[in-house]
Amino acid sequence: MKISFIIILLFVSTSKIFPNSEISVIKQNFQKIYLEDVNDSPLMQKLVQHQPGFIISDRVVVELQQSVPFDKKRIDGYIKKLRNDGSWDDINYKDTKRSGWEARMHPERILEMVKAFMSPSVEYYKLPALEKAIHNAMDYWFRAKLKCSNWWYNEIGVPRTMGTAFVLFDEYLTADERINAVKVMENSKFGMTGQNKVWLAGNVMKRALLQNDFNLVKQARDTIVSEITKGGLEGIKDDWSFHQHGPQQQFGNYGLAYVYTMSLFSGVFADTSLAFSHEQLQILSTLLTDGYQWVIWNGKMDISSLGRQLFSSAPLHKALSIAFAANSLSDDIYSRLISNCYSDKNSFVGHKHFWQSDYTVSRRHDWMSTLKMSSQRVIGVESLNGDNMRGYYMADGALYVYKDASEYYDIFPVWNWRRLPGVTTYLNDNASMPQPDKKDQYSNRTNFVGGLSDGKNGISAMQLRRDGLSADKFWFFADSAIVCLGAGIETDSTLEVATSVEQCWVKGKVHVYRGAEPISFSKGSEYDIHDLKILHNGFGYLFLQDEGKCIIDATKVNGSWHDIMQMYPETTVSGNVFSIYLNHGKCPEKASYSYMIIPDADSDLLKNFNRSAYSILSNDQNIQSVMHNNVCWIAVKNPSTLDLSTSVSVNFLTTGLYRMEMHEGKVISVMYADPTQQLHTVSFLINNIKFSSSLPLGVMKGTAIQVSVTK
Repeated sequence: MKISFIIILLFVSTSKIFPNSEISVIKQNFQKIYLEDVNDSPLMQKLVQHQPGFIISDRVVVELQQSVPFDKKRIDGYIKKLRNDGSWDDINYKDTKRSGWEARMHPERILEMVKAFMSPSVEYYKLPALEKAIHNAMDYWFRAKLKCSNWWYNEIGVPRTMGTAFVLFDEYLTADERINAVKVMENSKFGMTGQNKVWLAGNVMKRALLQNDFNLVKQARDTIVSEITKGGLEGIKDDWSFHQHGPQQQFGNYGLAYVYTMSLFSGVFADTSLAFSHEQLQILSTLLTDGYQWVIWNGKMDISSLGRQLFSSAPLHKALSIAFAANSLSDDIYSRLISNCYSDKNSFVGHKHFWQSDYTVSRRHDWMSTLKMSSQRVIGVESLNGDNMRGYYMADGALYVYKDASEYYDIFPVWNWRRLPGVTTYLNDNASMPQPDKKDQYSNRTNFVGGLSDGKNGISAMQLRRDGLSADKFWFFADSAIVCLGAGIETDSTLEVATSVEQCWVKGKVHVYRGAEPISFSKGSEYDIHDLKILHNGFGYLFLQDEGKCIIDATKVNGSWHDIMQMYPETTVSGNVFSIYLNHGKCPEKASYSYMIIPDADSDLLKNFNRSAYSILSNDQNIQSVMHNNVCWIAVKNPSTLDLSTSVSVNFLTTGLYRMEMHEGKVISVMYADPTQQLHTVSFLINNIKFSSSLPLGVMKGTAIQVSVTK
């Protein structure tokens, strides 16, 4: 009996020691992550050169600012300007904004001071005056019990910042401070979905560290990793996009926060029994390579990936946040992303349609283009908490083309948001922008929205049905050009309708040609589009139809960041904006357009461009089609017949998107994608010979399949 008792005693003792040692390792990991001196890394040097500042609403960019190395002048200011009651006179504690809430700067300063106090490499290391200031500032926050009208700051944002400060400052917390710290952290509880779920669980985990509760730490960790999966209603999708707030692409908002926080947690739990598994790390790595690698160009995130947070420098700092996350997760993936996404020497070339997000990306060595659409399946965009007050049309076929990624950078205050590049809508510039109060009002009223890719080239098509306006829109992306088609444009309104070709910063002169002959450019003038060609900043624009009018402008525009993001003050900014748009007139009856964008053009190439290499076979409400290099790309909206050549006629029995490759007068291969994601079979006749194929069951109907044409 005595021997048995000793064995049991040893077992119980070991089980108690092991969790405590695990907690100790996790706390040490916190120290490494938040206090390690990385000032000399190229990534940190770039951040120091391009600091985001403090007037930002994105949580990840806030944390990016918190990563900026120690600033003696700022810490000196915090100590000197701290009032006796522990508050600062330059913070508006009565601020009522729901986004960019100013009172949250108080916890952020506490964290900054804690990091300076706990970092052995800086001169403030364990300095009594700084410790006193930290205790004083904490005491004010505990007593003030400030609340924001936006629940997110109370339950996620503030506890996330304060929780990190508490864990780092753990050994210096007084007994009363620890009690109050736990109360602050108890505002976060398990729940919700997607990234909100991850944030909340992370805050619970920090509380558990303060309480040395290993079981709660493990429960929080298990809740966090439960979101490292794909294919759910929210979170990582099967196409490697990211959804939150319903079926809505959120690469640059919640998806960015997901990758950034998961990379931090992978470091927090490292070298413990709670470390992320190989499979979980692989999912996160693939999200970076098959998702984020597509949407970052020359160190900037695509506008259509930013989400609702369109603040100043958002493309730069959201992209930089992804670089920091990749650096934490994998040296190999970080190197690939730096090479392909953060330099001007891109080697990641291809074409991808994110079929669960109605979003297309086409990457070439020297340029990238993106297209954002929406449908009844996919919410196009959101406006929330004073963010994105002008983005009503952002998913109506917005087409951005980048070379150095400066084309649209910080243009948001001076943009005409009714004339986003690629969008067809009402020409009613004097009216205020619509402000829907429901998410579905940001969606298109049809499901014929999708894309088809062979990996290199591809098409996207969209039936636009919004606010009484109808248009059938089609884009073909190739190596050297983008072909844009529109048909069936009509409306029940008496307002004029326009299609925007481009709207970007003015860079250099604007050259206009009729055929090969230059003609004078006059700002804001209307031009007949017959054989019209335009050159600006190395981009060429060619109109392919014979009839129609376009307006070309390059003029100074005034605007305000406050009109886009209400966290900003109402100050005026200005800039010179270049724009091209087609005026379809009032009450158009099945109006159409066809034009090309050549992203790498000069005057000689533009004047002598071979249009015949891009043959438009059809552009109407039934079929829109382009033939290029013996490959015919086709969007079939209604069962119809199309002649691919004098000897090949195709009768399409099934609507959808087709790629038909020709050789010696015959169709040798067919690819198909169902943009409605509802069909079960695809059928067509080639010269009266019928071909048919069953479509894969389930959600994968949004991707391309190969159809055999061998008889």
